[in-house]
Amino acid sequence: MTEVFFTGNRAAAEAAKLARPQVVAAYPITPQTSAVEYISQFINNGELKANMILVESEHSAMSAVVGASIVGARTFTASSSQGLQLMSEGLYFASGMRVPLVMAIANRTLSMPVNIWADHQDSMVNRDSGWMQIYCANAQEVFDNLLQAYKITEEVLMPAMVCYDGFIVSHVAERMEVIDQEQADMFLPEPDLTKRPLMDPKNPLQFGEVVYPDWYPDYEYKKHKALLDSPKTIMDVGREYGELFGRSYGMVENYRTDDAEIVFMGLGSLTSTTQWVVNDLRDCGSKVGLSKIRVFRPFPDKEIVEACKNAKVVAVIDRDIGYGTSGMLFPDVTRALYPLASRPKCLNFIIGLGGKDITPETIKDIHETCEKALEGKEVETVNWPDARKYD
Repeated sequence: MTEVFFTGNRAAAEAAKLARPQVVAAYPITPQTSAVEYISQFINNGELKANMILVESEHSAMSAVVGASIVGARTFTASSSQGLQLMSEGLYFASGMRVPLVMAIANRTLSMPVNIWADHQDSMVNRDSGWMQIYCANAQEVFDNLLQAYKITEEVLMPAMVCYDGFIVSHVAERMEVIDQEQADMFLPEPDLTKRPLMDPKNPLQFGEVVYPDWYPDYEYKKHKALLDSPKTIMDVGREYGELFGRSYGMVENYRTDDAEIVFMGLGSLTSTTQWVVNDLRDCGSKVGLSKIRVFRPFPDKEIVEACKNAKVVAVIDRDIGYGTSGMLFPDVTRALYPLASRPKCLNFIIGLGGKDITPETIKDIHETCEKALEGKEVETVNWPDARKYD
């Protein structure tokens, strides 16, 4: 294990390099660009033996890695924001043909108005495209999760996004630990060792065929079932990674939730600030905890229920908005908790859109609203604590 000082984008590139991808295709977009620039440097310097495809758009990038994966190559791509939306058609091709792609997402909001800073709008609107989604709070998690994603996708045969906040994580350097190539090779199988069906002229197969209505639901169910069954693989891989390298991962990371009356719930870098606030509030006598969601798709229902077993109020913190409804994390949390005989009160907080700073004061404002709910006072279900409201 080597201690280094890397940005999130560098961490993603280093992890991808260790996974030995054979084909890389991407199109530059802020704040993802430097991740693939690092990969290009690795290839140019002879550190990585891979084919780099220079494409004319993100749609072409996704098409290229889907095609390469179908013939058996291990691949890598990355994107953000509008670029990810341009890929949207290809996202469904990838999941529909069950290819094990890994894509790094440096989360950035969507236009309009034009904004290049972080929120989770870009990946969240693609939450139901059939891709697994893993969220990272810091550069260390970017490195660890991207390596694990290769092993997970190649066992589950569904693609995965590894998401981390633009600039906040992608461009901020921090101290972290990396493994070397020998250790990575011990953890990951060789790229060419796959038992999945491949496109090969010597053994012809059909991919992306037309399916008529009578059979179409069967294919959709198989994709859905693959994601439903994937938590076992995700947790097994996270446990194995911990045994080898000292950092274990699950679906959710709970912090001081066992006796918590108020549980904060969120994903990405905002959870680091929230954890600091939890400690501060605990010192002041408030029974609070944090449930940090690592895997958003498939959704960790059982882990959410366990985290909230003693909670009276759950504060679901969204760095996104489903216009006209709520944040996009909120409905999944409430659905998971709905069957409980005694349910906590769930409140939604929309914060940090377009890169607006999420400070300890922001989280403490959320806590004040939760305290009012705990006392039985009436509060709004969906709250915008850091937005100026105009009637």
